Amino acid sequence: MNELLKNEITKINALPLQEKVECLNELKLALHEISPFKNEPVDCVIWVQGEKVIANDYNPNKVAPPEMELLKVSILADGYTQPIVTFPENQGYTVIDGFHRNRVGKEDEEVKKRINGYLPITVIRISQEDKADRIASTIRHNRARGKHQVLGMSEIVLELKRRNWSDNKIAKNLGMDADEILRLTQIGGLRDMFTNQEFSFSWEADTTKPPTEDDLDITEEDVQK
Repeated sequence: MNELLKNEITKINALPLQEKVECLNELKLALHEISPFKNEPVDCVIWVQGEKVIANDYNPNKVAPPEMELLKVSILADGYTQPIVTFPENQGYTVIDGFHRNRVGKEDEEVKKRINGYLPITVIRISQEDKADRIASTIRHNRARGKHQVLGMSEIVLELKRRNWSDNKIAKNLGMDADEILRLTQIGGLRDMFTNQEFSFSWEADTTKPPTEDDLDITEEDVQK
């Protein structure tokens, strides 16, 4: 290591925490710009304050409490081995993938203290600026791990259709076939169709008097019918 670089590292190391993190992030971003891997988001992982990382409102992936606890144990034992995938939005970063890594870093006091309230993130390609593209990216990450919920997926498919995505485009971007898209559309579509609807009964029982023995008498002929 040459003396000039060594001196700069010494200066950075003497900075207060927030300034040091900001300086290191700037260096990483500058190096990322000249990297032969600049088109790969994982080439640049930066640390940002946890409150700047916001969960999205469309992720259909759910983690059961035992798996969530295991994720916490994993992060405590192994550290953060994967960054949270994000998109810059509203002066912060919206989660594309890593919703539960985000939660652990904010909700577990031991983890939060160890990482000084920061979270490791990488930023997805800026070409994914449309919300439908970001939704598709989240689903691809989930499906690649084999984790997604049917009801949540049906809502996602309907949302993409509302955004004028064709079945072919949905199939290509979410890794689905035509039958799966049809089933998910029917699940969500039927639920929407009957939401907040009032139903009338074709008959009503007379509850003003108790049933008589004749009312309750079932003959063998009735059974055969």
